[in-house]
Parts: sequence; C-alpha cells; structure tokens
Amino acid sequence: MLIHANNLTKTYAMGDQTVHALRGVSLDIAEGDFVAIMGASGSGKSTLMNILGCLDLPTSGEYRLADEAVEGMAQDQLAGIRNRRIGFVFQQFNLLPRTSALENVELPMVYAGVKATERRERALAALQKVGLGERSLHTPAELSGGQQQRVAIARALVNNPQLILADEPTGALDSQTSEDIMQLLTDLNHQGMTVVMVTHEADIAAWARRRIVFKDGHIVEDVVKDLVKPASMATPA
Repeated sequence: MLIHANNLTKTYAMGDQTVHALRGVSLDIAEGDFVAIMGASGSGKSTLMNILGCLDLPTSGEYRLADEAVEGMAQDQLAGIRNRRIGFVFQQFNLLPRTSALENVELPMVYAGVKATERRERALAALQKVGLGERSLHTPAELSGGQQQRVAIARALVNNPQLILADEPTGALDSQTSEDIMQLLTDLNHQGMTVVMVTHEADIAAWARRRIVFKDGHIVEDVVKDLVKPASMATPA
C-alpha cells in the first residue's frame, strides 16, 4: 500500500477556539490508483492533502508513505521524502516567470544535488513526455495556461516520484484545456503513476477511478468506479 493513514486528526488554535480540521480519518491508497478528493471549503480535504504531501504533520494518528512512518518526522526528513517520493502540481502553476520551461523543470533536481548535464537531459525528457520538448526554451509568458501546467507536470515528474499530488490542477484553465490536462494525468496513471488530486469540479473528479468526499473533517463518501459505498461502509472516518 503506497498510502496508509490511520485515525488522523488535525486541530488548529484560532484565538481561544480549537478548529478540528480532521476528525479521525483513515484511508488506504494503493500504488497506481487515481483518486479525487472533494468537499466544500473547510471540509478537511486540503488539510489531508497537506499531510499526504508531507507539507504538514497530523496532530495525532499514523501516516505511512511507501512504508515510511511520516507522522514523527522532523522538517528536514519531511523535505527529503517530498523530494524523493512526491511530485506536486498546483492550480497557479508556480513557475519562475523569467526562467525557461527547461530551467523550471530542472529546479527539483537542483535541490536534489543532480549534476547539471543530467539535470538538462532529465528535464528535456520530462518536457517531451508532456508534449513540450519543442518549447523547452520558452518562458512562462510565452506559453499558454495549458502549456504552463504541462511544464508544472513535467517538473513534478522529473525526480521519478511514486506519487503525484495535484491541487485543483485545472482550476485556472478553460474547459478544453482542462480536458487536455486530465487526459495527460490519466495517461500518466495508465503508465503506473499514482495520482491524488483535490478538485471541487464533478466533471474533473469523474476522470479518477475513486472519489473520496469530505465533510466536517470526516470521509462521508468513497466511490470506486460505479460502486458507491455508503458512508457507514466507507473507510472508517
């Protein structure tokens, strides 16, 4: 099992109030799965995504990523596991504006200490994989929104992660471009990549093989293909 989360809780102090973002969430995600996480603002989906991406730690509970116990890690250990195992795709692309597509894709390898020649070869291969090999020297301003998101996906792929975490990957795109990006993520999933995405759009979630819906810090629905599990039968929340 690539992702194993057991009884995760997350609380925040806001003034004299305690906010319960996650209330005992448990779920497993197998390697090679394609999962959409949905829910209203404040439902807990983004908090879960941050924990799965090793950007935050749970208040209590167990989280294992590829059999590594994450919940007790120090910040430098979390940074290491992010760089080795996870590729991130964000709604706003997060590309450096004055830097070429190739150099943007190289960035994770700079942090990983990969030598310059290998960085360039791997970055170009990743751009070719997402259909942008011929635009490698263009800056973000010279690319369309869909092309910028493809650069971001290439950047997510370049360290050969086990998991892609996509946070509203089509939120800044028009309908046709969104479909193109979802087809790309689907193709990557068919090649064996595990994809977990947060989305509020039902038509985008429909691309995933599994849909998990959050409400008030709980999983209230877990849908696998055409099989709907009632909340009482879903993964314990």
